[in-house]
Amino acid sequence: MSLKLYRRRGGKIWHYRGTIAGRRIRGSTETEDKTRAQRIAAEREQREWTRHLDGPGATLTFADAAIAYREAGKPTRFLERVEDYWRDTLVRDVTDQAVRSAAIKLYPVGSAATRNRQAVVPTQAVINYAAENGWCAYLKVKRFKVDAKIKQPATLEWAEAFAAHASPHLGALCLFMFGTGARISEAVAVTWGDVDLSARTVTIRQTKVGNERIAHLQPRLVAALSNIPSNRRPDERVFRYMHRENVRKVWDKTITRAGIKRLSPHSCRHGFATTMLHAGIDVKTVAKMGGWRDVTTLVKTYAHAMGDRTVTDVVFGTNLTQEQTDKVASS
Repeated sequence: MSLKLYRRRGGKIWHYRGTIAGRRIRGSTETEDKTRAQRIAAEREQREWTRHLDGPGATLTFADAAIAYREAGKPTRFLERVEDYWRDTLVRDVTDQAVRSAAIKLYPVGSAATRNRQAVVPTQAVINYAAENGWCAYLKVKRFKVDAKIKQPATLEWAEAFAAHASPHLGALCLFMFGTGARISEAVAVTWGDVDLSARTVTIRQTKVGNERIAHLQPRLVAALSNIPSNRRPDERVFRYMHRENVRKVWDKTITRAGIKRLSPHSCRHGFATTMLHAGIDVKTVAKMGGWRDVTTLVKTYAHAMGDRTVTDVVFGTNLTQEQTDKVASS
């Protein structure tokens, strides 16, 4: 039975409904023009027959796959811009080369890492989710080559110096990232409802990997959080900042006042990993405590942190200094 056009009572927009190959179909043409509506309904009918005869992958669009991906609760970071680019492109036409070309168009002055993270990864994630459901083939994309850079970590001395010259909530934010390994976007999203000072725990929602973890709050960190002036409503953000970009505006000014090395907020997360590894904590535990997806990622990023022979000083209780950390980072 062909799709039939109809208008809802009092409405002007044409809708269609009917059964194609045993499947009930209904939808809106989003137009008041009947001739155009008939064409849209006919095109939908043709897609349904193609889907029935050739499989769902024959008519699956990126938009449809992205909707299913979102509804499944998958991570959506950087997805919106990718969705706007591909729109109704058939998934079968989203090839390796097409994805790389899209990444360049979306981020013409972006680095290789940016193109990988913000274009290649979300596109591939959507299509491979569809593949898991049997709707299409899996997509493999050759990543843009990224030159490995040693990440400069913060140290406890650096974090304490920063906190001493910052406002209570900004100083606590710095110590929080250093003490829990939280990413800046995760830290600014923490509310007082996520914090249990008596139990010394905090729930961190991991935006990058799409899940939650419970982190331990060390006594120094409990003290810093306790010193933040606040009514502590459950829905109130602990550190007051609505977005990580708001932090950047005051972060560098605090560094200047403190007279310390200019490091980014993310360096606190690096400091968490490096300090733990220097202290001899096994990489699996560090990855779990800091919210890294897997041990491989941690080792690849922080291999340099395990290569400095002077880190054995911690056996006799000697604290790591900024100079030691700098030596590791430059080796």
